Amino acid sequence: MVNQGKVQISSSTEQILEDKSSGSLGCCGRLLFGISLIFPVFLFPIAIFVCVKIVKEYERAVIFRLGRIADKKPKGPGIFFVLPCTDTFVKVDLRTVSFDIPPQEILTKDSVTVSVDGVVYFRVYCPISAVANVSNAHSSTRLLAQTTLRNVLGTKNLAELLSDREGISHNMQESLDEATDPWGIKVERVEIKDVKLPHQLQRAMAAEAEASREARAKVIATEGEMNASRALKEASLVIAGSPSGLQLRYLQTLTTIAAEKNSTIIFPLPMDMVSHFMQRK
Repeated sequence: MVNQGKVQISSSTEQILEDKSSGSLGCCGRLLFGISLIFPVFLFPIAIFVCVKIVKEYERAVIFRLGRIADKKPKGPGIFFVLPCTDTFVKVDLRTVSFDIPPQEILTKDSVTVSVDGVVYFRVYCPISAVANVSNAHSSTRLLAQTTLRNVLGTKNLAELLSDREGISHNMQESLDEATDPWGIKVERVEIKDVKLPHQLQRAMAAEAEASREARAKVIATEGEMNASRALKEASLVIAGSPSGLQLRYLQTLTTIAAEKNSTIIFPLPMDMVSHFMQRK
């Protein structure tokens, strides 16, 4: 699509230039052109200040001679000459320009109202098209960016809007680039800055997220208790098969308690002794 747009730009620019070259200046036009050539000769010292123009490195000049584009290529950077009375020129800045898209109230595909703003970076790469095909390229691009933001986000759900900002920005860039190609403008980058949700929706989403986290926490705690009970069961089977292992467990417990609470004294009683007294009863 972009290549097709660039072909359309070149064809439209060539058409403008062909119309300029095919259309004759006429008798009056030729007369004025001849006078404008003679005028700098007679007023040579003063004419320099009128005829010599300078454009900076990042600028280009589109010259109109008797209302028609004088050359296929814009002039600059540096020095160029214009003829008095017949030539006028328009300077075009080729640097990248950025602007903020004002917050737009947008209704998403799932009927949720959100406020979205963004930023757009663009530059002029064809000065002739930017001057001849649109009255104000910068203002037109700003207005088009606002409508494109509404159109693109209107086809997205709230979940897609919150999770796929990069894809939305890429779609907006392609749409803007295709629409502004006839104006000689290249949209370099589009970014979504902020998505503002209604306060009620924010509270509802927060409550939903909290409930989901609590449910996951309960599931994890239950799984931990289940694993602990299985481990205790296996430990009890091992101790039951080795009575001396229980005594070692007693000693390990005493070591642990003595390290934490030195004032506590515990006298362990063997389970065999306790079972002997229980049998006598």
